[in-house]
Amino acid sequence: MPEQGSLDQAFASVYRGKRILVTGHTGFKGGWLCLWLRKLGAEVTGIALHRPPQGPDLFHTVDLGGLVDHRIADIRDAGAYARACEGLEPDLVFHLAAQALVRPSYDDPVETFATNVTGTAVVLDAVRRMKSVRGVVVVTSDKCYENREWEWPYRETDELGGADPYSASKGCTELVAAAFRRSYFSDPAGCQIATVRAGNVIGGGDNSLDRLLPDVVRATIAGTAVTIRNPASVRPWQHVLEPLAGYLMLGARLLGEGAPRFAEAWNFGPSAQGFIDVEEIARHFQRAWGPGVAQIAFGRRTDDPHEAGMLTLDSSKAQARLGWRPRLSTEEAVTMTAEWYRAFARGNTRMRAFSEAQIARYSHGNAGSTTELTEGEAARCA
Repeated sequence: MPEQGSLDQAFASVYRGKRILVTGHTGFKGGWLCLWLRKLGAEVTGIALHRPPQGPDLFHTVDLGGLVDHRIADIRDAGAYARACEGLEPDLVFHLAAQALVRPSYDDPVETFATNVTGTAVVLDAVRRMKSVRGVVVVTSDKCYENREWEWPYRETDELGGADPYSASKGCTELVAAAFRRSYFSDPAGCQIATVRAGNVIGGGDNSLDRLLPDVVRATIAGTAVTIRNPASVRPWQHVLEPLAGYLMLGARLLGEGAPRFAEAWNFGPSAQGFIDVEEIARHFQRAWGPGVAQIAFGRRTDDPHEAGMLTLDSSKAQARLGWRPRLSTEEAVTMTAEWYRAFARGNTRMRAFSEAQIARYSHGNAGSTTELTEGEAARCA
């Protein structure tokens, strides 16, 4: 990993002027990735479903559609996706488009499998026809593992599986990527495919339903209380910029010499202190927000669908071979998240600059040591 204070500089030397395709750019993680890539000087095209403006979602809040080549297509529709790709000659593809939530997967398992499994096959099949592509990073999930509810973290070689439709679909996504790698992308001189598995990401601009901190933010803005389910469930919590730094490192390797050595699966999880339960992360957020934050009650309905109680990741491979490691403590990650949502709630009109300033501070290794940016400070960072 580059020395502290040099992430943007190191990444810019790789990504400046590169043509990057990001699927799922209207989503939370995809939006932050596009914002960072544009900041690094990359030419970014995004393909995703249309996302109507709704609350503090990153895509609309930072006007990402005006910053990238914004294209609309459903990855389940091979013809529509092919038309959206017309004229593109990307160097690298980041595939993030997905149905990304556990509870909706119980309500509509067919849509979940169609998006996450068939959609991934559609994207990778399109790459076969893009002679310019040198690498693909397929984003799956920590939930792709067959969860034994054991106390030690999962490694990349552990069994894939899933008790719920979402988790199973992510295990299937890994199998699809592996099949395409072996069937179509095995030439050492050709395009290489890697998959990445991260923990529970937090950060500004996530407006998903049934997700812990967005639920707390919505209640805070509305002035209501919120009930949080499964307070004792342990998850690997991390700020969204942490795994994205890993994805960018991996993408850089796929663009460089020796790329075939990196065409495999990678975990990007938090340090051990980031493996904490739902109640503790919620309390962290309440303290970071301060006065006016929503009151939180904890409980579980008897008709709630099953969700894993214990899930942690082993990221030693990424640390040893990529030089990646987490930069933020859990409290710093939560503080950055609260600062973003608080700025939005207070009517900050320069949220793109604010978000870019958070990326800059993270990149320079001092994101967790700063106080909240004012609107003027964010504007000066733009």
